[in-house]
Amino acid sequence: MSVSKKILFSTLLGCMFLSWEIWARTPVVLIDPGHGGDDCGAKSYIRARQRVICEKELALEIALKINKLLKKNFQSYLTRTLDRTISLDDRAQMADKVAADYFISIHLNAHENPQAKGLEVYYLDNHNNIAVHKIERVENKDLKGEIVVINQILADLVIERTAPISKGLAQSIHKGLVSTIKRAFSQSDRGPKAALFYVLALSKRPSVLLEAGFMTHMRERELMADPNFQDKFAEGVANGITSFIKKNYKY
Repeated sequence: MSVSKKILFSTLLGCMFLSWEIWARTPVVLIDPGHGGDDCGAKSYIRARQRVICEKELALEIALKINKLLKKNFQSYLTRTLDRTISLDDRAQMADKVAADYFISIHLNAHENPQAKGLEVYYLDNHNNIAVHKIERVENKDLKGEIVVINQILADLVIERTAPISKGLAQSIHKGLVSTIKRAFSQSDRGPKAALFYVLALSKRPSVLLEAGFMTHMRERELMADPNFQDKFAEGVANGITSFIKKNYKY
């Protein structure tokens, strides 16, 4: 049985037991710093650091800070703590290994228009927003052939079970970010949106993908490399997750 088919089978089982697991034990959050290793992600020259910085670097810096804050109240893990290559399948298997209840993927955006800016919060669901398709193509770009078909089936299965929870979690995180980042740094807000990211579908649980800002925007790329911004971003995310869990998770 291929790896993808094994994941499909485990997804079927996972969806069967998701409802029981999420209400039966202490909450577990898995933080996923996007990209890593051979996969740089978006990149840009950061004046404050005097070198070209990859998305994978800033995503990890932010994820480490979110993880540190969440550990004060919940079980929290990272898919990577170093700069190493991790496949989508590996990230999904890690979510199963730690029995994560929520999966949060951290990314930084990019656009051919250098004026594009703002934070975005995505949750896994079907949609009809043309503007979202470009982001999906970028994040799903390494998948092809049979695996795309299998992942589409996975997404449909997971969406049916998790979309309402994912949307609520995204809205709570967005609220937390607005109260910290938008007020402290006057960052533009592109709002919460539905999208089809396979890294979220493969996780097989309520999940959210965050785009902290645009690497292609002159001000935002410098901002996202600023430790003060990272601290506030992590605070907003952690507050949003904490608020959602306290309202919706029985343990």
